[in-house]
Amino acid sequence: MTVSRRKKKQSSSARARKKGSGIRRFTRNILLAVTFFLVLLLLLAYLSIYLNPATIAFPAIFGLAYPYIAAANLVIVIVWILFRKWYALIPALAVVAGLGYIHNFIRFTNQGREEHHDLKLMSYNVRLFNIYESGEKNTYSKMLQLLRKEDPGILCVQEYFVKGDPAVGERKLRESLGEKRYTHFKLIKSGTASRYGIATISRYPIIHRGDVVHPGSSSLTIFSDIVVDTDTFRVYNNHLQSFRLRRVEGTLLNEITGEENGSSMDNISGIYRSLMQGFASRALQVDRVRRHMESSPYPVIVAGDFNDTPVSYTYRVMRRGLKDAFVEAGYGAGFTYRGKYPPNRIDYVLYSEGIECTDFDIVKVRYSDHYPVIAYFRRADRKEVLTGKDSRRK
Repeated sequence: MTVSRRKKKQSSSARARKKGSGIRRFTRNILLAVTFFLVLLLLLAYLSIYLNPATIAFPAIFGLAYPYIAAANLVIVIVWILFRKWYALIPALAVVAGLGYIHNFIRFTNQGREEHHDLKLMSYNVRLFNIYESGEKNTYSKMLQLLRKEDPGILCVQEYFVKGDPAVGERKLRESLGEKRYTHFKLIKSGTASRYGIATISRYPIIHRGDVVHPGSSSLTIFSDIVVDTDTFRVYNNHLQSFRLRRVEGTLLNEITGEENGSSMDNISGIYRSLMQGFASRALQVDRVRRHMESSPYPVIVAGDFNDTPVSYTYRVMRRGLKDAFVEAGYGAGFTYRGKYPPNRIDYVLYSEGIECTDFDIVKVRYSDHYPVIAYFRRADRKEVLTGKDSRRK
């Protein structure tokens, strides 16, 4: 091989190495940009719980998407590890900084199942009992069978719906549960012959009933003072503001309340405004409920559909000073919503000190766009259980 040919070959190899190095550098820079972008989104999610959406709502979007932003950061960690680069530490540290938030979505340790309890409380968004659906989608009778089978001592229902005489619907619901029941219903009209609302049904006496009014909204909060054995609890049942994204959510509620579809819902700006309004409305509602809770003369149990995730202003304010039944006694993924949005955790049972949550279940039945959640309680100052029907695990 001549000298000139050898030099040409070396020059060609150098150009190839330089080209390959340039591609690797470009790929690294793109990955770095994606990494910093995802870390920024994660930090905004962390920040969102401290910012009142009634004042500034934009960061709340990232709190809503937190499980998926955190998962994307974990993917980037794996990618950097495969490339054997120390850059993996950047998203890894960001995820580790929010481990407390991850534990609010997923419980990795099983505390053990406690068979004995003093109180079984179930919360269920029944999505109007799907009564307008046809065929297998109409799950009204299946829901009633489930409620009778689970037979909770206290049942909190959201998106309760009845056509015709509400007293007839109430009686049918009580009869489906069996035995004597005490009830607390809060219904609003939805059309000429239908009502929509929220209900608390209890095996135990309800000695006082009331509600927390949310002006200008169909969102509802009721509270019931319930005597369980010798203890009295104030049970808050909540259905807080939804986003009302008709084209995404597709719920029947918007049809029966007679709201018109606006042209703004046909574009992204309309969706964005609905999100911002939902965050802001819930912030006002949770502040209102929280102020009411602080005046309660009894320990409280707060249940219902908050329409917000554990990485939110709503959850932080509502949980302040309370324990989360899923965090204390749940296991596995805590997602409770299974509708047209991505799965998320928006249904809760929170409670005061003085009682202990011994078990928590998410019942994976596909009768609604929510799963029912069940919390089992025992008095924290004693290990023995009450001698009553509710002391047996259903």
